[in-house]
Amino acid sequence: MTAASTTSIPNYTVGTWDIDASHSAVSFVVRHMMVSKVRGKFDVFAGEFTTGERFEDSTVSATIDARSIDTGTDQRDQHIKSADFFEVETHPEWTFRSTGITADGEDFVLAGDLTIKGVTKPVQLKLEVNGFGPDAWGGTRAGFTATTSINRSDFGVDISMPLDGGGVVVSEKIGIELEIEGVLRAS
Repeated sequence: MTAASTTSIPNYTVGTWDIDASHSAVSFVVRHMMVSKVRGKFDVFAGEFTTGERFEDSTVSATIDARSIDTGTDQRDQHIKSADFFEVETHPEWTFRSTGITADGEDFVLAGDLTIKGVTKPVQLKLEVNGFGPDAWGGTRAGFTATTSINRSDFGVDISMPLDGGGVVVSEKIGIELEIEGVLRAS
């Protein structure tokens, strides 16, 4: 397998891009009751990325409004927003700031600092470049998929809800998936 490079990314474009939230998604999955998975998303997020002359020199910064969590069940969402989990009244905003990008086969690894509930930890996301190209309005778009998993207790979400037969109501491991589309800023 050969290492990915800027020259192998079709239509690669250098510039600063704004995340188009209406064509992007920030979602997660967590094991529930040791038998199934619950999926959710955040409806409010924003950010920008700058693509460098070499893709590995690119940067990303983003924010998520933790109050915008949506698991499809209002009662669960309200509990997750409480001090038991995210404590959104005190910590309404989460942030991500990249610290580097490295090639990994045909894809990349995006390293950065993730802050949840006031706790900042380094994370690594598997990053897939989906493409660069023109849009229907005369602009240019870029798309990416990024995935990782984190342990919730590392970020101060350490509620313990044991089940009678063993295990816990909510797993430690949280899977995160980002589908990001950016719009190139006019120069």
